[in-house]
Amino acid sequence: MGDARVVQVHRLRRDIGVVRLVGDFVPFHAGQSVSVTVPQSPRVPRRYSPALPPSLDGKFEFHVRAVPAGWVSGSIVSDTRVGDVWTIDSPDGDLFVDDSGRDVVMIAGGTGLAPMRALILDLARWERPPSVHLFVGGRSPRDLYAADMLSLLAAHAPWLTVIPVVDNIADPPFADEWFARADLERQADAPSSGFRADQLVVGRVGDVAASFGPFLDRQVLVCGSPGMVDATVRCLRATGTPADAIAT
Repeated sequence: MGDARVVQVHRLRRDIGVVRLVGDFVPFHAGQSVSVTVPQSPRVPRRYSPALPPSLDGKFEFHVRAVPAGWVSGSIVSDTRVGDVWTIDSPDGDLFVDDSGRDVVMIAGGTGLAPMRALILDLARWERPPSVHLFVGGRSPRDLYAADMLSLLAAHAPWLTVIPVVDNIADPPFADEWFARADLERQADAPSSGFRADQLVVGRVGDVAASFGPFLDRQVLVCGSPGMVDATVRCLRATGTPADAIAT
């Protein structure tokens, strides 16, 4: 168990926030989730996957989506402030890249991207990282909240290919002031980053990923909402990917 203090809160979308903290070292491996207790709900811990691999200097990053009727996640996105202290404990999970040398397929829905990012950053430390294809899904282009970061990562990692997938090619008609603000920052800091319209694949991320299979000799990692994970695993198995090749 350890405590970590919030040092930055970055609101990316109306319903998505990125929280960065520094504190005690907590042993976990990239891809795992941890139990998080926040001051807004001190008696109701929630599990989130860090978006950074473990570091001895105690740096953490969490991607949090405010889910409907989720008063804890909603309060984290809306009410987290610099200086808040979180308690981080109980790492768990079997999402990892093994050392078999097999190529890797990652399939992420929404903030299920967080553990995949931690794994990719960890792989960047390897002398010979495997080839990685990351399918990242959102409801619309605006929902791909980390498009700038992913495009920059792929540009500097020849072993990484990112395939952005959206349910709908058009964004919702209502404005998202947080997206507009984040996009202005992106254009100022890295104008060539992000995904072009012609790079987007339309469909459900699990269906699109499975259409590239079957993955008979690859390690397949899946993370997202429970419904997305279940649908993706069913589609992978129906198209011939062995069950023992899939980790969630």
